[in-house]
Amino acid sequence: MTTVSEIESPQQLVQELAQADYLAEPGLATALFCAVRLPQPLLLEGEAGVGKTQAAKALATLLDTPLIRLQCFEGIDASEALYEWNYPRQLLSIRMAESQGRSLEESSLFSREFLIERPLLQALEHDGPNPAVLLIDEVDRADEEFEAFLFEMLAESTVTVPELGTLKAKQPPIVILTSNRTRDLHDALKRRCLYHWIDYPSLEHATHIVKLRAPQASKELAEQVAAAVARVRTLDLQKPPGVAEAIDWVKAAVLLGVTTLDESSTNQTLGSVLKYRDDQEIAREQGLAWISGE
Repeated sequence: MTTVSEIESPQQLVQELAQADYLAEPGLATALFCAVRLPQPLLLEGEAGVGKTQAAKALATLLDTPLIRLQCFEGIDASEALYEWNYPRQLLSIRMAESQGRSLEESSLFSREFLIERPLLQALEHDGPNPAVLLIDEVDRADEEFEAFLFEMLAESTVTVPELGTLKAKQPPIVILTSNRTRDLHDALKRRCLYHWIDYPSLEHATHIVKLRAPQASKELAEQVAAAVARVRTLDLQKPPGVAEAIDWVKAAVLLGVTTLDESSTNQTLGSVLKYRDDQEIAREQGLAWISGE
């Protein structure tokens, strides 16, 4: 197990992440290094499928620490992100006390015994040896009220539970927020974070990633798929494919016994990389032979 203090440079982190099957470019490795060692929350932005979520997973793997994931969505609130009270258990305790002729103090019903920890509180309560990696995924899907709710935790590694008071982290979690930029985040949230934009990788880097994540594929097939994805991405698509789709494409091709990408095999496997009907129609109009590079 690698401890936080043993990560001494971004260059070392590149090598460590590679052992966790994640090939990070130097800029991302530097941002992750600062997030780990400062520590300070890191906001990762980029198109869907470029490896934002996978970066957090790889970091947790390398540190042998829990990855605690909070998937954001429209309308998410504190009870889903931080904590809630176990009402059925509270009600059962009240009924048991009544049957035994005892009275229950209200404070006893709002004790740790009845508290259900959600991801944010789980991350703050984690007790080493390495801090937990808290992934706040697709924070742009939540609303501005939820962003404001995050401020206290991101700034001070504390949260307030009215019935219990202010709870401070035993050790601050490594916080990684991701955004697909479906909306702009509030400046106050960004000020509390380091920032890194993950762009689509170069053709060479994409080939290495695909080969690493799909080792059963030949180098030739990995190169062909990476190049085909880069070509498809130039079309006016609703959802341009990322690295994740390239990996899916290669795995589907290998499963079907495809060794070389051509017009026929592209037609067979197009659903692995383009997930919208309109996008597939645009690609077919451009030409399957063009996509495969024939």
